[in-house]
Amino acid sequence: MYKLIVVDDEEDVREGVSQEIDWHSHGYEVVAKAENGREALELVERLRPDVVVTDIKMPFMNGLQLAESIGREYPGIRIIILTGFDEFEYAQKAVKLHIDEYVLKPFSASELIEALHKVKRRMDEEAAHRENVQLLRDSYRKSLPVLREVFLSSLLSRQLVQHDAFSKACEYGVELRSPEYLVSVISVDQPKQEEQQLFLFAVKNIADEQLHTGQYAGIVFLHDDHVVLLMRTKADDTQRIEVRTQNIAEEIRRTIEKYMSITVTIGIGHVVTDLSALPYSYENAMQALDYKSILGCNRMIVIHDVEKQASEQLRLDERREHELVRCIKMGTSAELRAVMDELFDQVAGVHVSIENYRIFLLEIMTTILKTANRAEVDMDQLFGGQRYLLQVMTTLTSIEDARGQIIEICERIMASVASGRQTTYRRLIDQALAYTHAHYHSPEISIHKVCDHLHISLGYFSSIFKRETKTTFVTYLLAVRMEKAKELLRTTDLKTFEIAEKVGYTDPNYFSFCFRKYAGMSAKEYRNLSEQDG
Repeated sequence: MYKLIVVDDEEDVREGVSQEIDWHSHGYEVVAKAENGREALELVERLRPDVVVTDIKMPFMNGLQLAESIGREYPGIRIIILTGFDEFEYAQKAVKLHIDEYVLKPFSASELIEALHKVKRRMDEEAAHRENVQLLRDSYRKSLPVLREVFLSSLLSRQLVQHDAFSKACEYGVELRSPEYLVSVISVDQPKQEEQQLFLFAVKNIADEQLHTGQYAGIVFLHDDHVVLLMRTKADDTQRIEVRTQNIAEEIRRTIEKYMSITVTIGIGHVVTDLSALPYSYENAMQALDYKSILGCNRMIVIHDVEKQASEQLRLDERREHELVRCIKMGTSAELRAVMDELFDQVAGVHVSIENYRIFLLEIMTTILKTANRAEVDMDQLFGGQRYLLQVMTTLTSIEDARGQIIEICERIMASVASGRQTTYRRLIDQALAYTHAHYHSPEISIHKVCDHLHISLGYFSSIFKRETKTTFVTYLLAVRMEKAKELLRTTDLKTFEIAEKVGYTDPNYFSFCFRKYAGMSAKEYRNLSEQDG
């Protein structure tokens, strides 16, 4: 409903206009009436109407003077002039005063209503336009944080012309002008997948709060599942930007650990002097972050510290490789841990680049896999495939983590090798025993014959035979022959020399000697005793 004031020095015109028109049905409300321009101007100042319908000829202040004053002080108020035909030249002057409509006297209610409709239509259109503009402004204001984040991310992912970057920064309300810049990247250590975004926003808020509490010149924003801290130099800064960045980074790290019970690792890049070089500082910060696999998590890592000198070479030398292979094939868990300690202590003892460290881990893993393959370990059954083990190497978070993971992998392979070896031993011994029982009657049978049959060395066979049977092959062969001789003495009437021949002895006297030593009595005594018991 638009507010309207009627101004005319003739009372019957004022009252007629007020009463003859159903103002509400046309979208208006008559809030006041005045009989001259001066009175009307006071009402306008107090009531701030939307429309003023005024006559031209009035005492004290005529209609055009009123229109001029309103246009000057309240340009948004619409003016409708009531004028006689003889005042047309007067009315023409109204064009210069931006009068909206004029109605010639005498006029009917319909003529005035028509003019009011025209004015109302314009006011409605302008109101709709203002509303649309406001909606756009509100929408833009709501979208501004997102647009700002996208813009800041673009500074890290592509090189922008500095002039364009500053122009956009001004548009988004971001102060970027500075002689120096430094990018840091904050990474949440080992978050659960479903909590990743929640932790990132919480870390961002803490970093933002610490930044403003310390009155540091910088910006905090999210980019690629990390929180980015972009520091710049202020004119009144007394500390170097590297020192200030490290101070705020350490404050952020400690505050997060204290209040969130989680840890973060912060990588700090190199200082750059041009806004278009920010991607390089960001890349340096990400490279610094990679060193947490060597240095560990929950710390600040400055790229300048970890790569400030030429990296020393780290390699798996031949001696250590042989020792690792020996441990996997036949060593103990304690021996393996000693080898691993020696390997990883050299990582802590030299300055090494992340690339060289990863190659070193790959060399170790390659040696392990080759050894397992030669030992015919079923890696698919043990780990789900070799690819899994290589993937493990890319997710290690510290030297201790790498040491622990590799020791665990080796111990599982060692157990599999030992199990396979035991199966092989048992199979060889079973074959040796079967051969012995099949050929014990031959004078030619010997440990050499068995080894030739099994295609293994005498020393290897002797060691595994004694380990598996708790006796020597000669002792075992003797027992087989003597037990068979006992059986023949009990069940047959064969002569002693005939029994000796049947169990592999060509010399009956030597058989008698061996039997007495084994049974504690002579063959004749054993037969007589067996007959008495029977």
